[in-house]
Amino acid sequence: MKTSYFKRLLCWGVLIAMFSCTVLTGCGSKEVESGDSQGVKDKTTIKVQWIGDFKMEDSTDKISGKTIKGLKVLEDEFEKQNKNINVEFVIMSWDDYTQKTQAMLMSNDCDVYQVPAIANIAPQGLLEPLSPYIEKDNFDTSIYIDGQIDGWKAVGSEDTESKIYGLPFIGDTRFIYYNKKIFDDWKVPYLPKEVTPEQVFELAKKMTGKNPVTGKDNYGVFSKGGDAADTVMNISESFGGTWGSGIKFDELKFNFDSPTMVKALTYLKDIAKYAPEGTMAGQGGELMYTAEDNIAMNLRASPVHANTVVGVGLDENYGASYLFVNPTEGKGGMFAESPYCIGKNSKHKDEAWEYLKFSSSEFFQKYMWENQREQFTPVIKAAMDWDSIKAEPTAQVMLESMPKLWTPRYIYRAAQPRYILSEAVESAMMGQQSPEGALKAAQKNAEEWVEQQKK
Repeated sequence: MKTSYFKRLLCWGVLIAMFSCTVLTGCGSKEVESGDSQGVKDKTTIKVQWIGDFKMEDSTDKISGKTIKGLKVLEDEFEKQNKNINVEFVIMSWDDYTQKTQAMLMSNDCDVYQVPAIANIAPQGLLEPLSPYIEKDNFDTSIYIDGQIDGWKAVGSEDTESKIYGLPFIGDTRFIYYNKKIFDDWKVPYLPKEVTPEQVFELAKKMTGKNPVTGKDNYGVFSKGGDAADTVMNISESFGGTWGSGIKFDELKFNFDSPTMVKALTYLKDIAKYAPEGTMAGQGGELMYTAEDNIAMNLRASPVHANTVVGVGLDENYGASYLFVNPTEGKGGMFAESPYCIGKNSKHKDEAWEYLKFSSSEFFQKYMWENQREQFTPVIKAAMDWDSIKAEPTAQVMLESMPKLWTPRYIYRAAQPRYILSEAVESAMMGQQSPEGALKAAQKNAEEWVEQQKK
């Protein structure tokens, strides 16, 4: 009996100890940490999702060999600035990122999410509207490069117009990238920052053939097959066209078979004569951005290409121009990359908002540019004054081009019409259909898709 009594006493002691620990540590993401002379204080832990090839610890850049400081830098600085908040980063790959993010939002896995698929996710009622937080703190959204806030507006489940559900986090752009050495060899003046399709066509024709200095084959232009639909849309804009209209999937109107789109697709087919064979299959550009580069112009280069050139020390060989723009609207090209959003089900929205504001700071944006530039372009105006940006003419063009990107965004790219248009353009480029026939079919299929959304 005595042994049984002591066993029961010991069990109750363990239970009481466990209960005490539970009370002290709280539930969910509340922790207790020894405070200052005022005693003990609570710290809230928030989780932040990242999509990409990010690492917490330091690593080595594969191209330049330089040390890349890990995300631990941001974690430490945020916690230093916010003594009552712990932050944990949850890193995932780009594979099936929309579905993964949606699942994480539904199960409330994080508080802050990287949501490039905001047009898909906001209508599901999974994101927190940010205007109340912006108004409460009088947060100055003009710190962002023009167009960045509008570009990430979305329509929630109960909205009749687009609203702010995300703050810009990672920027992106496209530009025309050209090899100045090839221009010099052919004695052709460099491109101005603003160019027309006609100017590009003439230069592509002129610089295709045997290089007069090296005797090697040159190609006047390169256009990646996977980007063909976006390239056609941008060319169409320069002819005065637009993608269409609407902000909800069940009300979208398309201009896929418009005269400007037909003209643009015909243009791309014609200028492809001055590109390497196999570009539609992703081939022919293997020497680009090397010392043996044999292509004069890339119609749709990305910041990744510029970063590669800098990494191999060839940045002085290249120049950049803006994408084509609609002459009336002054805009052209696809708005893209990522905003930060707060999950609707987050229990720590105020703390999550503090992190969103932190992402707009020069500390955050500078760290990302200096350490993560292979997957990052700054989104704040202050970046234009950084010495590191001023030292790279292409980086300046990149930031200058961002306000020219089309906003509101191409809503159709967040759903099936994106693939409908891509398949049609690729079909025409490969000679399987005429430009008119391919785009007419795309228009019909996209309109049928919209009707399905109304059911």
